[in-house]
Amino acid sequence: MKLLPVALVLTLLATRLTAQSIDVVVTPAAVQKTEETLASDAMRGRATFTPDIERAADYIESRFKAAGLEPAGENGVFFQTVPMHEIAVLPEGTRFSFISPGGTETALPFLQQISIAPTEDLAPKIEAPLTFRGYCGKDAMADIAGKVVVCFGTQREGLPSASVRAANAREGNATGLINVDDPYFTIEPPRWPYAYARSVSLRLTQPAKPHAAPLAAMRLSAEAFGTLLRGSGQDAAALLKAGGAKQPLPNFEIPGTLRALLHVTQRDISSPNVIAKLSGSDPKLKSEYLVIAAHLDGYGFGTPVSGDNLYNGTLDDAAYVALLIQTADGIKARRLHVPKRSILFIAFTGEEKGLLGSHWFVDHPTVPAAQLAANVNLDQLRPLFPLQILTAEALKDTTLGETARAVAAPMHIEIRPDAEPERNLLYRADQLPFLGIHVPAISFIFGYDPNTDAEKRYREWYQIRYHRPQDDITQPMDFAAAAKFNTFFYRLVETIADEPKRPAIYPSSSFAADKH
Repeated sequence: MKLLPVALVLTLLATRLTAQSIDVVVTPAAVQKTEETLASDAMRGRATFTPDIERAADYIESRFKAAGLEPAGENGVFFQTVPMHEIAVLPEGTRFSFISPGGTETALPFLQQISIAPTEDLAPKIEAPLTFRGYCGKDAMADIAGKVVVCFGTQREGLPSASVRAANAREGNATGLINVDDPYFTIEPPRWPYAYARSVSLRLTQPAKPHAAPLAAMRLSAEAFGTLLRGSGQDAAALLKAGGAKQPLPNFEIPGTLRALLHVTQRDISSPNVIAKLSGSDPKLKSEYLVIAAHLDGYGFGTPVSGDNLYNGTLDDAAYVALLIQTADGIKARRLHVPKRSILFIAFTGEEKGLLGSHWFVDHPTVPAAQLAANVNLDQLRPLFPLQILTAEALKDTTLGETARAVAAPMHIEIRPDAEPERNLLYRADQLPFLGIHVPAISFIFGYDPNTDAEKRYREWYQIRYHRPQDDITQPMDFAAAAKFNTFFYRLVETIADEPKRPAIYPSSSFAADKH
């Protein structure tokens, strides 16, 4: 397999459609410029809360206009303003430390070994004794009031989830909760440093009801777990190994105190979705919309990794915003088929902060929600190895799964369900809000067989580049695989847009209307 930089991969993003087939054609200048512009250092990582994403949105607007698309945002423009509220814990003035019974203070470097979830009710100072309660199930949470509860932060099926652990700690009136990383969760291993500690939510017209009991929720590296257990007589490595194997864990008091001084800030912000429309060619079907989408936002500047502090977000997700633009360009140039249904092209904001742009859109649609026929979301794609398998999220929930399989089969691509549901990828990308309002949606991930070179490359990408500065335009990619996926995407869009029967959610799906 020949690996080439992203910039070269982009030269295969355009296609030519005939009644029988799609033939790849090369338009290097336009595609390379799109990708390199969006993922360039000049765009500064397109963070949701900065002017940089506004600049990127202006660029996408200009490309949508040039492709002949109509504005489909609010008030006759290409933009939809998404109001947000940001809470941040700033590194300057923030300090975490472990205080031993003898008074010795050991620093826990913020964003390097420990992080905290910013919330409205976060106190500027935390100082409380520590207690370890295993998996933090409800039966292990007696006598925790006023303490910081340390939990094994598992994501494994059959054990308390992060939300359950937090609920149990809050019910017991704990001051704080520390989730210790599971270093044995190898399908998506924990990584440090964190880029920053910021929480962004949709700005509400009515204040949210406060929790009955405030809770400082923290995350601790496996490395730093040993620091907390000094003098406890417990073996940190043995506890982590037992937790990674889902074995029983003990409950015990930790002789020491957590001290935290927090520099918390809050502000109201806004950020744009970019929305454009291509009217369909069929008099009956043109009133229905196929939404094709990718997210515009990245992480911007954050904690340096290997000396680089700019998180460019090339494959996550600038490359696929570029694919949306190239799809529009291809239709205008008649290299691609003019669809029968109308198409909405959307570059969402705030995906990295909790799917904010897509949630706002489905709650405030700029076309009637009843006319949204389907969504194909472009995210989580990693063309790092030959394309033979695609994992599809929500594969068995809607008729789009069978449509995807029909399109993929002649291309010798196998469509498979998610093999790692414990990662909750379905719930971590912009297809989810559409399914939440009962609109059929689907997204894809490059798949692989276990113990292959493809799996090795996939795992390596998550370890080294995912949400890191190393996701930039210099990274290696599989040239042919990227081209093959783009061809699949064009064919899928054409098929969904032209199919006389509207896509549907299966009655058996948890997203079916009668299940809500």
